[in-house]
Amino acid sequence: MDKLNKAVKYRAQGARYAIEILIVGAVGLAFIMLFNLLRPGEISILEIFLVSLCIAAIFVGFLKTQEPYYSLVLSESELIYCHKYGAWSMSWSNFHHSGIPKVEDGLDHLELNAVGVKLNDIDEFLTSIAPRIAGKLLIEQRNLFMQVVQKHCKNGNCPSEWLIEDTHYTSLKGKSYTGLIAMFANRTKHLQLLTGYDLLLPASVLDRDIWAFSANLNKWKRQPSQFIASQINN
Repeated sequence: MDKLNKAVKYRAQGARYAIEILIVGAVGLAFIMLFNLLRPGEISILEIFLVSLCIAAIFVGFLKTQEPYYSLVLSESELIYCHKYGAWSMSWSNFHHSGIPKVEDGLDHLELNAVGVKLNDIDEFLTSIAPRIAGKLLIEQRNLFMQVVQKHCKNGNCPSEWLIEDTHYTSLKGKSYTGLIAMFANRTKHLQLLTGYDLLLPASVLDRDIWAFSANLNKWKRQPSQFIASQINN
């Protein structure tokens, strides 16, 4: 059995039912158009609405088909996050722990709808991620990050570096980065400062709730071989 077969693969919630939605929209549109051609008279408001609904379904279905079939692949040696613009990987040895990012403000607290990942070595991760996917994640996950920032900055006194990532970054080991990788590195630094985690895995890329997936990652860290074997057998 090769390495690919010895892995647990997770589908993103947002990528499910892509073909089904596409087919329903296409069949519905064809039926309405055929019905209107065979029926004399002007097209009704209801038919216009149904055509719009079918076109929207086709569009949504098409967008879903552009997503990778598996969003996450967990093997004995690494975690791979698959995105339509690329992928990043993290070795088992670089994974420290996972949890749900939480920001507390007195009696009030905020929990992000995502799984947070703490790394052992940020340089190992930064040297492996491609600028293209780093840039896309900066945009896609900005909303989650801003939820944390707003919780810390109720009086509007946010540090400017929290709002706009710098294009230069120097790690604790003295390694320098520029461009999109530096911006991503600064985001991870600020996220770590505010939540204790370096990376985010949004709920939309998981096939189960964030608490269950976070628990799975921590089980994987403790006993990777046993965890993978138990998941495959189930």
